[in-house]
Amino acid sequence: MPPAPDAPEGPGEVDSDLAEALQALKAAFERRVLPAQFGKAEQARVDLLRSRLRVPRRFREFLLAADPIDVETRTPAERVRLVPSAKLLEEQHGLSLAEDGSARSGPSPSGWRPSWVVIAHSALLGDPYFLDVASPDAEGDCQVFTAMSGTDNWKPRLCASSFATFLRILAIGMEVAKNFPDRDVDMDDEQVFREQLGPRIREHDPAAAKAGHWT
Repeated sequence: MPPAPDAPEGPGEVDSDLAEALQALKAAFERRVLPAQFGKAEQARVDLLRSRLRVPRRFREFLLAADPIDVETRTPAERVRLVPSAKLLEEQHGLSLAEDGSARSGPSPSGWRPSWVVIAHSALLGDPYFLDVASPDAEGDCQVFTAMSGTDNWKPRLCASSFATFLRILAIGMEVAKNFPDRDVDMDDEQVFREQLGPRIREHDPAAAKAGHWT
């Protein structure tokens, strides 16, 4: 039986689904010969993030085992830069937290909810990727969304049905992208990439494939 979502975790301990997704992502960076720096977050910092942001167990395990110090995926359609643990609280200011870092009692004026926790950004467009921590699942995980920045109101769009699956999708994108140029990508390359990516995502996360963010 898996541990409860809020069960204490030991440093560096991850469940099999997260371990497999993380290994796939690291392997994709190695095969593409792209730099990626992972570390290990301090337990005290992760405990603070749990207290302030209610981040779920699986994401806490990720930070303890593979804090994304400098990690940015690269594909013809998107570049996703993961936020390291040291910057996670700062990233929430003006969003799930007020500008001064205090807790919000309700959504921001533009509709950002207190339960939305930014964990990454599009390095191309600046759009955030975020967990919705309002309803963790039995594995201590939750859905990942994105929303277009620069609009009057935030409109979330599903990216992955869990954080572990989000890492897996990033790895799949990196794998598919190995057959495309890293520079001077044109619209035809991007379209072909998206067409090849869609069926691969559908194998792992039909709901995310249906939502259409990646394709």
